[in-house]
Amino acid sequence: MGEIVSEYPALPEGIAFGGDYNPEQWPREVQEEDVRLMRQAGVNLVSLSIFSWVLMEPREGVYEFGWLDQIVDRLHHAGISVNLGTPTAVPPAWFSARYPGAFPVTREGVRVGSGGRQNACSSDPDFRAAGARLAEQLVTRYGDHPAVVMWHVHNEYGAPLGECYCPSSVAAWREWLRHRYESLDALNTAWGTTFWGQRYGEWDEIDAPRWSHTVVNPAQRLDYARFANEEHLSHYRLQREILRRCGKPVTTNFAGTVNCKSMDLWRWAPELDVIANDHYLDGERPDNHIQLAMSADLSRSLAGGGPWMLMEHSTGGISWQPRGIAKRPGEMRRNSLAHVARGSDSVLFFQWRASRYGAEKWHSAMVPHVGTDSQIWRDVVALGQDVRRLSPVRGSRVTGEVAIVWDWESYWAIELEWRPSADLSFRERVDAFYEALWREHVTTDFVHPSADISAYKLVVVPSSYLLTEGSAKNLQRYVEAGGHLLVSYFSGIVDENDTVHEGPYPGALREVLGLAVEEFHPLRERETVALTGGAMGRIWSERVRLARAVAVREFADGPDAGHPAVTGNGFGAGTAWYLATALAGDDLRGLLGEVLDRAEVRRPRGLPDTLEFVRRGPHVFLINHGDAPVTVAGVSGTDLLTGALFPGWVPPGGVAVVETPAG
Repeated sequence: MGEIVSEYPALPEGIAFGGDYNPEQWPREVQEEDVRLMRQAGVNLVSLSIFSWVLMEPREGVYEFGWLDQIVDRLHHAGISVNLGTPTAVPPAWFSARYPGAFPVTREGVRVGSGGRQNACSSDPDFRAAGARLAEQLVTRYGDHPAVVMWHVHNEYGAPLGECYCPSSVAAWREWLRHRYESLDALNTAWGTTFWGQRYGEWDEIDAPRWSHTVVNPAQRLDYARFANEEHLSHYRLQREILRRCGKPVTTNFAGTVNCKSMDLWRWAPELDVIANDHYLDGERPDNHIQLAMSADLSRSLAGGGPWMLMEHSTGGISWQPRGIAKRPGEMRRNSLAHVARGSDSVLFFQWRASRYGAEKWHSAMVPHVGTDSQIWRDVVALGQDVRRLSPVRGSRVTGEVAIVWDWESYWAIELEWRPSADLSFRERVDAFYEALWREHVTTDFVHPSADISAYKLVVVPSSYLLTEGSAKNLQRYVEAGGHLLVSYFSGIVDENDTVHEGPYPGALREVLGLAVEEFHPLRERETVALTGGAMGRIWSERVRLARAVAVREFADGPDAGHPAVTGNGFGAGTAWYLATALAGDDLRGLLGEVLDRAEVRRPRGLPDTLEFVRRGPHVFLINHGDAPVTVAGVSGTDLLTGALFPGWVPPGGVAVVETPAG
């Protein structure tokens, strides 16, 4: 196997600009116009053939690439690079008719039909074999083509169906279990099958955890989520190993890092040569730029702090959301440059030209239905100019002093049935803490609880219901060595098998937090509890008993009135904080500000929370999401976007990228 030339594609130079290109939907004269318009807009990279399997292989074993040769050559002659896809997300009709067993089956037993996409099971041997043969054809034909600078496997694994329950999946599941546990005794112990008399005596007795009229064993559900993730990853690896023979980077596009619940992206990240993410703004959320920042920060964290690729986002409305909300003036520019601020070395869209037919014809595009006499097109051309000016940013890194623990396995576990409260949600607490940090102008990384976190001044654990002993010891060592740890309620409760840790809650974190929890008191819907100092909690309250920790705030009313609500525990050279209820908004931000100060986390002061402030290498990105100008003190240098000295303020809705002299 040839070695990878670079983790990030060497070409195009500078920041990549472009998007998904589907020329097969258009006649030759439109394809030629596309290239002319791409050059006008400054496009230098397109993703090609993502959904074109049936055109490449119109009949089984019969391959036709002449049409694709012409398009790749045409793009190359125009100086436009290609991210070439393996189009296995949409098997041809002939494949579905010949191999109906490849159709996925839902947990409820419904067989997925044809006519959509992502409609083949990653475990199915016929599907895998056909995709591998196609990848062989592609790498043989285009592996040495100078236009092809990287490979794009499949499309958005795990979306919308992360788990399949077809016969092929069940057979693979049993083999996965044999490998994981080796013996049925070990499996029965891990799953706690003595509960409800579920003990297994033969491997073939184990079925997938299908829908049932009551709750299915949560340990079995958790393992099936792990298995499904590994099956998709195995499907990716199969094609990746074929494509890597030509020595060019291989990736796949994550279906929105913060929204892709079914895939454990910590497991995926080491397998990709470059991290690539799709992010689609929630058009109805007023502060959706914060969710965008969170997705970008998680993508960068998956890339180990290095550059990553924004593979898809939108110029305007999105067809599959309940309402295709158009972007406000300047919003597309702010969205795009915010991704670059947080580590992306690309600004790519879905899609280049709006489709006239099909499921996504109402999805916005770089070239809208109305054509080039439109504000979207003028904004796209202007953005292309901005992106060219940002070439000096390429390759630089973003570093944070604060990290948030994000663990997909805990995400899966906490949202299974029959938890102490229906209001327990992985994202609810993560989002709340991230928003508070964003408004404090703190650039945040995300980490797995077992990762090396020694470089951070503060680590936040907002929702780690599932925490292994090893990960808990890692967090404990971090505090012992001088770190600051902030833990939210219902963390450290169960191990990797969803088994409650021995002893009082919070189990795995009891020692480092210096306390025990005697009883959980979930709150009623819309019920609140007051804390001393004026803050209001919701969702949760609990009876905390102090060991070494001290109370920082107490519950002023509710089921735990007079008992600790916020605690601090000096442990070794550091401090561990605990929050026993759900604070939000200014209440959470106020407490977090105190902890940030104690941890000596640096951040700009006196700026409104409508201004996004991110330092990437020597460049400071200032993005004004508000309707008033913002004065920024202490930042001086040349604005890359204007070529002039930064005047010290950012206009409403404006962006500045300041190259600081100290860089």
